[in-house]
Amino acid sequence: MSSFKLASELPAWKKLQATYDSVGEKFSVKDEFSKDSSRFETFSRTFENYDGSKILFDFSKNLVNKEILDQLIELAKEAGVEKLRDEMFAGDHINTTEDRAVYHVALRNRALKKMPVDGKDTAKEVDDVLQHMKEFSDEVRSGKWTGYTGKAITDVVNVGIGGSDLGPVMVTEALKAYAQPGLNVHFVSNIDGTHIAETLKNLNAETTLFLIASKTFTTAETITNANSAKSWFLEHAKDKAHIAKHFAALSTNEKEVAKFGIDTKNMFEFNDWVGGRYSVWSAIGLSVAIYIGYDNFEAFLKGAEAVDQHFLTTPLEQNIPVLGGLLSVWYNNFYGAQTHLVAPFDQYLHRFPAYLQQLSMESNGKSVTRANVYTNYQTGTILFGEPATNAQHSFFQLVHQGTKLIPADFILAAQSHNPIENNLHQRMLASNFFAQAEALMVGKSTEQVKAEGATGGLVPHKEFSGNRPTTSILAQKITPANLGALIAYYEHVTFTEGAVWNINSFDQWGVELGKVLAKVIGKELDDKTKVETHDASTRGLINQFKEWSI
Repeated sequence: MSSFKLASELPAWKKLQATYDSVGEKFSVKDEFSKDSSRFETFSRTFENYDGSKILFDFSKNLVNKEILDQLIELAKEAGVEKLRDEMFAGDHINTTEDRAVYHVALRNRALKKMPVDGKDTAKEVDDVLQHMKEFSDEVRSGKWTGYTGKAITDVVNVGIGGSDLGPVMVTEALKAYAQPGLNVHFVSNIDGTHIAETLKNLNAETTLFLIASKTFTTAETITNANSAKSWFLEHAKDKAHIAKHFAALSTNEKEVAKFGIDTKNMFEFNDWVGGRYSVWSAIGLSVAIYIGYDNFEAFLKGAEAVDQHFLTTPLEQNIPVLGGLLSVWYNNFYGAQTHLVAPFDQYLHRFPAYLQQLSMESNGKSVTRANVYTNYQTGTILFGEPATNAQHSFFQLVHQGTKLIPADFILAAQSHNPIENNLHQRMLASNFFAQAEALMVGKSTEQVKAEGATGGLVPHKEFSGNRPTTSILAQKITPANLGALIAYYEHVTFTEGAVWNINSFDQWGVELGKVLAKVIGKELDDKTKVETHDASTRGLINQFKEWSI
């Protein structure tokens, strides 16, 4: 697509609009299944990971037929999804507003292929950091690395925010089954003092290791929390020389790292072509490597690498992330759906939706195209979710019978890490996974409700319209490799959406304004003097806060 074109100007977009106007509201997935006995096979794709494990993506319950899917594929081609994808993998500066490459895919290049940026190959540089992470994580896990009193490390505290927190939190939770007994990880991100105070409350300074995750080592929230952690540590250790045994840095600012007291040998670097929300594959994943072991961390990388190769080389018609992204565009821009539900039927994945919120909404929460003009169509969806079956007892009511169309992804592993009670729990979980997707599709008619004995005014309350789309994602097991694959799938779904909408999915200027204003207001809160600046509301709130705060 010409970078000057709005997506809505493309012929395929106009064709899709005409198709929606003709059949969209009348389209029935249930009828499509009746007409086509092979619909499941036609609209499902199976991804085989590098280790032979598989993930099934069932798109058959979505509001599409072959004609619509063909038109969506045509849209992807006209929008230049393939061209932009190839440019990303070539290390081109597709982050145009910051003039940077977008090269998180190079972080999982375990085949060590040549992947240059600005004429410099990244393969060795990335591998060197990974080998440093391996050495460090092995020492901590084995007990070879000891604290200032000679005791082994029992607790690792990652201090970061945004991508330096959400990724490691989610992955360590998701892969808790692979953790080393007796080695715990904790995460501090919120500037609210409660977060670090509660985290440190039950820790022993002699056996605690802090990882300070900040690329610039100047992120206000992270450095404030890091300094509080250092103060707590020195209350116990007394000697600043001991900081080197208990603090490591995930950063590129050697000067500030050294000034903090961290031995720069324990600094793990990553590049400016790694966006925060794509950084769990980098040195930011050190807490993960320590927690689950480097071999498992590398399997995590390889699983993502396998999806990268699928995304890069598979024709669009069979390309799993492309299909996921195009379905999102179909619902967002033609059906007017504003949200997207991700419900993992897996307690270990309880932070997965929160991680995907940043990935999706920070990436595609844009209203200006790469040609610097405002869009005349909706872009990023509001992504939300919680693990099922809890979610069924909170917001699924709205998904089933509410007035909004909410496309949903359901995720399940066939094999549980905890097959207790002769696997009864997993069978009950699976029964809900299958039943919820089926119920959302088929609904319940007036006739069925009446046949069940409902009468009068109660009948409409018990009806379900059905025809509510879901994508079912069934993994054999949530292993490090398959988790890596799932994350990479959603990364490339997000990429596909942004490419179609012709927006830059890789900057985040919307995060900056609040930060700038917070710095100004922060100085005004240093004393009790009433402020006279700002709008009347903000001024009134600040002055009331000053009066009430201790």
